[in-house]
Amino acid sequence: MQKPITNIPIPAILEIGSGVVYQLEHILKKHGFTKVMMIFDDFIYHTYGKEMIHSFKSINMTIEVLPSSLKMDDLFNKAFSMEGFDVVISMGGGTIVDYGKYIAFLRRFPFISIPTSPSNDGFASSNCSIVVNGKKTTVPASVPYGIIADLDILKHVPDYLILAGIGDLMSNITALYDWEFEEKQERSHVNAFAYMMSKKAVNSFIRTPMDDIKKTIFMKELVSSLAMGGISTIISGNSSPISGSGHLISHALDKISVKPQIHGIQVGVATYIMSNVQEHRAERMKKVFERTGFFKYVKTLGLKKEEYIQAVELAPSIKPNRYTYLHDELYRDKAIKFIHTDEIMKAILV
Repeated sequence: MQKPITNIPIPAILEIGSGVVYQLEHILKKHGFTKVMMIFDDFIYHTYGKEMIHSFKSINMTIEVLPSSLKMDDLFNKAFSMEGFDVVISMGGGTIVDYGKYIAFLRRFPFISIPTSPSNDGFASSNCSIVVNGKKTTVPASVPYGIIADLDILKHVPDYLILAGIGDLMSNITALYDWEFEEKQERSHVNAFAYMMSKKAVNSFIRTPMDDIKKTIFMKELVSSLAMGGISTIISGNSSPISGSGHLISHALDKISVKPQIHGIQVGVATYIMSNVQEHRAERMKKVFERTGFFKYVKTLGLKKEEYIQAVELAPSIKPNRYTYLHDELYRDKAIKFIHTDEIMKAILV
């Protein structure tokens, strides 16, 4: 019997450009949204939100300024104490975006993501990271109805947040190779369309001029590619197109490190290790990290060699249902040897 064509939910709004947040009222009216809940953290509200909202003329806007320390129970109570809205919007970093995404999911409201940091692809994904029983846990949410990324805001963030986004995006390369490896071991099935979208996203970014990471053309390519990566996970129904062994090392570091770094930075270092373990596009990875200043930055962090070795050993237990290169002892040993012998790793790790 012929299988039906797959229906994939994708965002109905995708606006990436300079000054697009000041077109928000027009965008909302165009999509029939007149009663709106908008969520900020304190810094973003006072830096951008007040001025932006005061320009609205015909939208019924309710504002919530939330702390960055809410747990799942807090969000649950917040969601079900709210009145009904046409749409929920979050403007801020990853935590605030996840709060809005989860509240909208609980109430079945459409959700619009306005990221103010390009440090990861979470603004486009269909899950979120919430504190459950004292631990950050990935929980399901809905695909964003819309993504609005203002390049004038994004290019003013600290460099390390942009570098984190670069690290997260470049991990698509090793994640896709892990996914192929899993399929060869008959542990997974590669979705060809999701694979293609993730690969196209990172390849498009790699061709971008990298002389200045604050340039509009660079930032637009980074954000667009992160969005494409996030959407590839919606197609596949899992995180495999963008999350493999590099992410497992980062999650392990979150558990054991005395001073964990932000996700994209850890993922970037781990991805450089894994590209060499896989012997796949390692030279390209090195060039991107050199040209963007990623290596220069991580050399200042005092990352611990023993923590990275321990994280490699711990990685398979993070997701025992996966079968990445690190789930094979041969490649774990190869990764540890690389950490000890590679000249760049010697300069990065202490």
